[in-house]
Amino acid sequence: MKKITALSSALLVTFYTFAAFAQEAAAAPGSNSFDAQMMAALGAGIAIGVGALGGALAQGRVAAAALEGIARNPGADAKIRTPMILGLALIESLVLYALLIAYFLQGKVGGH
Repeated sequence: MKKITALSSALLVTFYTFAAFAQEAAAAPGSNSFDAQMMAALGAGIAIGVGALGGALAQGRVAAAALEGIARNPGADAKIRTPMILGLALIESLVLYALLIAYFLQGKVGGH
């Protein structure tokens, strides 16, 4: 049920994005509705959305697994904590790369 809700929410946000771009393109006569700027804006939105969603899900799973391991064996706390923090940092770096890509794509949207 949670997967269906998440998928429908993602599709709803995507279709609202298309509707916003279609209204903007309708105001400019003679413009193509699927030009490079719109695709760059859509790519930027998808890049940061998927990056943030994937990172959040991965960090949640890492934290849950680490806490479960510590709960089962409290003596392994020090051995679990360091790899967990390293894994969280690597996951967060991927989210930051998605933000960087979205920022660069946004620069293509603003510049004419």
